[in-house]
Amino acid sequence: MEAKFINPYTDFGFKKLFGEEASKDLLIDFLNTILPASDRIKELQLTNPENLPEYPDGRRAVFDIHCRNERGEAFIVEMQKAYQHYFKDRALFYSTFPLQRQAPQGSEWDFKLQKVYFVAVLDFLYDEAEERQKFLRHIHLKDQDGELFSDKLEFIFLQMPLFNKAENELENHKDQWLYFLKNLARFEDIPAILREPIFTRAFATANLAAMDRRERDVYDASLKIYRDNVNVIDSAYQKGVAQGIEQGVEQGIEQGIEQGEIKQQLAIAKNMKADGISSAQIARYTGLTESEIAAL
Repeated sequence: MEAKFINPYTDFGFKKLFGEEASKDLLIDFLNTILPASDRIKELQLTNPENLPEYPDGRRAVFDIHCRNERGEAFIVEMQKAYQHYFKDRALFYSTFPLQRQAPQGSEWDFKLQKVYFVAVLDFLYDEAEERQKFLRHIHLKDQDGELFSDKLEFIFLQMPLFNKAENELENHKDQWLYFLKNLARFEDIPAILREPIFTRAFATANLAAMDRRERDVYDASLKIYRDNVNVIDSAYQKGVAQGIEQGVEQGIEQGIEQGEIKQQLAIAKNMKADGISSAQIARYTGLTESEIAAL
């Protein structure tokens, strides 16, 4: 049976739900469910609604949205679909950019910073030790006694594979959002527990039937990339397990992802180009450069 709603783990789906001006209220409501009451957002300004990620691997595995709230605090909101080595190091690295950009050019500055939040919705587990796995990790900078050192940088990681609540187990608004994101692509209708105005808006935004032909073509290409990546990761992992060597698992996943994605992205780009889709749109959803697309 054909899906009725978009898959939020695709580039198109994630940005359709949370990265457009028209759906900004959905992003605000979602973020407010995972932020402390003191940090709740009233307004957001999107700062990269159309830009590609700045880092090459992000074009295939990481979908990000950059925004600022009414207090000028910065948010990096990511949907990451594939396991990545040194994920925490990478999060630290990219979270420093909004901090550095606060330095004014050519004038005196007292180094007072606005807060930066790094929010990552992960379609994989980075907690490898099962006994230490946590669905939600909210990280602050603290000293050896657990006392807050600085509140200028916060990380919120959601490991979605660890969220397994059924509809009758949802306890609050946060649970509703997580249930929505985890199961959106499988819903055939709006569940009773999500029949609230904000989710009615979210389902309307995610409705595939409401999209024009161009949007649907771009979404289908984005969905194919997602499915291909999932298959490549699964195949590489199974091959590594069969070898029984941890190093083989890691290398197999990395090489399988890279080779499989390149091959599939070229094929998808060629089909999209034949259908008259612009090189800029093809580049956005495949990660290829416009010069590579022009050479097809």
